[in-house]
Amino acid sequence: MEGGVPEADVSAFRECLSLSWKNPYVLRLAFSAGIGGFLFGYDTGVISGALLYIRDDFKAVDRQTWLQEAIVSTALAGAIIGASVGGWINDRFGRKKAIILADTLFFIGSVVMAAAINPAILIVGRVFVGLGVGMASMASPLYISEASPTRVRGALVSLNGFLITGGQFLSYVINLSFTNAPGTWRWMLGVAALPALTQIVLMLMLPESPRWLFRKGKEEEAKQILRKIYPPQDVEDEIITLKESVEMETKDDSTSNKVSIIKLLKTKTVRRGLYAGMGLQIFQQFVGINTVMYYSPTIVQLAGFASNRTALLLSLVTAGINAFGSILSIYFIDKTGRKKLLLFSLSGVVVSLVVLTVVFHQTTTHSPMVSEIETSFFNNTCPDYRTAFDAAKWDCMKCLKASPDCGFCASAGNKLLPGACLISNDTTEDQCQKEQRQWYTRGCPSQNGWLALIGLSLYILFFSPGMGTVPWVVNSEIYPLRYRGVCGGMASTSNWVSNLIVAQSFLSLTDAIGTSYTFMIFIFITVAAIVFVIVFVPETKGLPIEEVENMLERRTLNFKFWQRNSDSDDQVLSQKNVSF
Repeated sequence: MEGGVPEADVSAFRECLSLSWKNPYVLRLAFSAGIGGFLFGYDTGVISGALLYIRDDFKAVDRQTWLQEAIVSTALAGAIIGASVGGWINDRFGRKKAIILADTLFFIGSVVMAAAINPAILIVGRVFVGLGVGMASMASPLYISEASPTRVRGALVSLNGFLITGGQFLSYVINLSFTNAPGTWRWMLGVAALPALTQIVLMLMLPESPRWLFRKGKEEEAKQILRKIYPPQDVEDEIITLKESVEMETKDDSTSNKVSIIKLLKTKTVRRGLYAGMGLQIFQQFVGINTVMYYSPTIVQLAGFASNRTALLLSLVTAGINAFGSILSIYFIDKTGRKKLLLFSLSGVVVSLVVLTVVFHQTTTHSPMVSEIETSFFNNTCPDYRTAFDAAKWDCMKCLKASPDCGFCASAGNKLLPGACLISNDTTEDQCQKEQRQWYTRGCPSQNGWLALIGLSLYILFFSPGMGTVPWVVNSEIYPLRYRGVCGGMASTSNWVSNLIVAQSFLSLTDAIGTSYTFMIFIFITVAAIVFVIVFVPETKGLPIEEVENMLERRTLNFKFWQRNSDSDDQVLSQKNVSF
């Protein structure tokens, strides 16, 4: 029950699986709300593949890095607004209505993107999609958390994380399916309207969060829902606990009907919760995950794989690993705990980023030379190469960095031999490929490109079970009920702002300092994230939501992360001996 604290171990995972026949109603709630996470993941993944073909259709996008970043980042700007107002909408109108509104915005955005006739309209559609994704990113895990029994709450909120990664994986499958279809990227972006419409229909048939109903005085309606969620022997205790919690919050709010930022920050439990919740959301983005997801095919091309289809196919592998990692999270989050999983995840991310840094440095400094003979074979030499005083010293990387108008045509037979530096356009690309050569505009041929794929795969495998899921789980359970919508909105907003900063700057950084040094920056940020988790993030494994507030009130900093934050936590646990 919500007021009891059972031992949260591997049996919690089995308990979650058993819901499929013991209480399918709970799984129905979780899966239906989790479609919001699926939409989040689908949009993250689909734009990375669609961008390759948008560049082919709109030449302005291909030639201007800032326009590519704008297409990705305007959705993030919309998500910031969606997450900001989403907290207020969740608290004022309920979790259910917030999810339905998010789906409606996402549906409109998908239709607009599919019908876009120029980059400007495409960007408008991206803003609508962003508004929906931002709102859903906090409403979905919040709804699942408040409609889940304590024992399986972590696993069910992790289910939302699995659906995010599942959406990313499916987006790559769909991208590959439409590579040869007329309209390519329009289908990729437009298909997203279907799951949004599906969730609207499902949510209309589901109830509101029982905690929100209690908060609004609709106790009878809330009790009916709780009786469907909890076993008969536990439901009355849960009702009493929840009622007491809401009454205490209502009493606290009687002196002030308005929630102000100053009041939030003056409340010790809220302030400590925000440190952990917002910090995790910020670091989740600044360790670089969404640069990998948004630009995964582009990164694969930077590693030396030229074709769009090959880049998408290899990115599908990384998306599959991401989905697998989120399944591991469902298994381990209630077994090992949130904090240990975070630290293991971040440690692995550091190792993976070191591999990526070394590989991309090697790729950049050992690219094939440009041959004057090979270049003269074609009639459209890159102007910058033709007028260069040191043309004999040019290699592939220097050719590509000289101008967006330059591309590299690899040598026939062995792509590592000297090739040609040519004007980048469709005619040149066709001529190059007719000679059984590979055409490069993003990265250069490399014998170590496969190591970059291993580095990317390791990065995602370590990131997904911990940093991919745990920040959302912690934010769904660490705030007092009366502030949960507002604080969740603040944390989601910090996530999207960080996401925007990283996504908007990644391609520009790789152009300015190179891919290897960009990943090196992520290494230092990840080390800082490890220190942050040790110092600021409490362990919430096995604690009922109502008890988390008491834990934050007592909590002091403890560098022994493998232990609970204080002995008093164990005393609280021993006092609560009612099992789920």
